[in-house]
Amino acid sequence: MRRVLLAVLAALTLAGCATDKDARPDTGTFELVSPGGKTDITYTGDDRKPISNLSGEDLLQEGKPLSLNDFRGQVVVINFWGAWCPPCRVEAPQLQQLYDQTRASGVTVLGIDLRDNDRSFPQDFVRDQKITYPSIYDPAARSLLSLKGYPRNTVPSTIILDRQHRVAAVYLRSVLASDIQPLVDKLAKEK
Repeated sequence: MRRVLLAVLAALTLAGCATDKDARPDTGTFELVSPGGKTDITYTGDDRKPISNLSGEDLLQEGKPLSLNDFRGQVVVINFWGAWCPPCRVEAPQLQQLYDQTRASGVTVLGIDLRDNDRSFPQDFVRDQKITYPSIYDPAARSLLSLKGYPRNTVPSTIILDRQHRVAAVYLRSVLASDIQPLVDKLAKEK
């Protein structure tokens, strides 16, 4: 009898954990789903959802707040990076190139430096590489907590937002400027 009761409880528990499209309310905000484990995911039309406001302390200016809301009306390329991450060190100059080429058309790059507990390392990296786009200093990676479904260990990764700060694309890998520039240019032309 006890085994039967345990089997019924297990089945009910598993059934309660099962979800489908209708089981989760649509909150109208971005939640990452990577169909089939895709690493490049694009969103169009109504599939674009707004992202929560990411904010923190400016990497280079201790105590100065920096927020996604500081870039209202701009296309924003958000890049999660760390000075400890070899692919990030290759990617940052590429993102600087993109920033230089698209900034006049209303595009910005916003870095979010993760898991660098000693602020001087990422500061030195940014200065040495002449990176001029802003970065939020987030050693505890708290910004990732506000992104539903976003993998916590995917560094580097990039989210591209349209002018309404809705997610247009996610890259769960390192990127080159040439990988994302066509989309960024297209988004910059949108009203």
